[in-house]
Amino acid sequence: MKSAAEIRQIQADLKAKGVKYCLGAYVDIHGLPKGKFVPIDHLPHMAEGSELYTGYALDGLGQAPNDDEIASVPDLDHIVQLPWRPEVAWMPADNTFKGEPYALNTRVALKRVLAEAEAMGFGFNLGIECEVFVLKQNADGSLSIPNPDDKLVKPCYDVRGFLDQFTWLDKVATCINDLGWDLYSLDHEDANGQFEFDFKYADALTMCDRFVFFRYMAKEYAKQEGLLATFMPKPFANRTGNGAHFNMSLSDRKTGRNVFACDPKDDPRGLGLTEVGYHFIGGILKHGKALCAAYSPTVNSYKRLVRQGAMATFSWAPVFNSFGSNNRTNSIRVPMGGGRCESRNADGALNPYLAATLALAAGLEGVREKIDPGQPQEDNLYELGDAERLKRGIDFLPQNLADAVEAFAADPFVEKTLGRALRDEFIKYKTEEWQAYHLSVSAWEIERYSHLF
Repeated sequence: MKSAAEIRQIQADLKAKGVKYCLGAYVDIHGLPKGKFVPIDHLPHMAEGSELYTGYALDGLGQAPNDDEIASVPDLDHIVQLPWRPEVAWMPADNTFKGEPYALNTRVALKRVLAEAEAMGFGFNLGIECEVFVLKQNADGSLSIPNPDDKLVKPCYDVRGFLDQFTWLDKVATCINDLGWDLYSLDHEDANGQFEFDFKYADALTMCDRFVFFRYMAKEYAKQEGLLATFMPKPFANRTGNGAHFNMSLSDRKTGRNVFACDPKDDPRGLGLTEVGYHFIGGILKHGKALCAAYSPTVNSYKRLVRQGAMATFSWAPVFNSFGSNNRTNSIRVPMGGGRCESRNADGALNPYLAATLALAAGLEGVREKIDPGQPQEDNLYELGDAERLKRGIDFLPQNLADAVEAFAADPFVEKTLGRALRDEFIKYKTEEWQAYHLSVSAWEIERYSHLF
């Protein structure tokens, strides 16, 4: 908590930069930012939790119409002045209830598990790969690729397709670097109209804050170009989907040393991971099916988690609860050089705080209990026969949202990590989402059945 003098100094600095309004942006169960705008003169009140919210008006905050209001308290260490609207300062926020951290806020949940990691002597570093489609929304609501030349079957890394969208790309890249996030790579991704931005990892709380802001920022700059940026996991059945791969490692709290990293020559499995790193992976695999609901939280997510589906080539997306080296057919990959692990079933629709909370808690359980993940899978698992898969003990990830929510609900680890109230809210909203989808009648059904029967 900042002192009154520190808050006044922050207020004065923001005023000097032209800020007129402050936004305390917390997220709902879906990871979407919510908040009120407060004139800069009232920042000290806002910092004390003056802004109250009716939780029943929002998804996943567990309130009824008769409940007292929740408050939001901005994190004054993570302020972003909006580059396209510098009058506004964006501040990630936590919810409180009657002066205490609110257990149904996912950012609060992450901070609680981060404290558990710290008590074990660890920090949690996270990098999120940001994949996004930039599309045109047609008058009938359908989506299409805005660039008629972006039509290669394999458009990944295509230079022409990249430069044709340069104005938007440059705005996003410039914003990332101006914010000090250290963008180190950007490219045309594997689908037409799709791009990826990679910036330096950070502590997990900071990275989750950045991912929430990045989604908002990418959409804003696309809107300026008359386009739609979408992180929807699978906008097109015949193209690859939007991942948000989680790249994770633990650090020593005293020295900052990466405790996953070792020379591959010193690793009997040859991946450049310490036993701590393997145990972390073991914990994620143990709870892999339950975690999938948080990593891939929508009906549409499971159109992405297929081997090939309607595509001309393999999807690159994981369908197995498995790990391996630089083998992208596993759900957990250890990239070349080791020192980290990557959960590949995370997609662009996730609530990053919720997913990070569960991933860290599962990994820490693996470390505490020394869970062995087994030998890495090196084959193309897409082509592995069922008999061999069963022999190796490789399970499928959930294949639809209903199965994922069922696994989430059945694993006691989830309630232990999130508490019953937050767990139940997620189950409630995702069950309703599945039921609404399942009860809808799609264009595919009408086309297929209306004249057939």
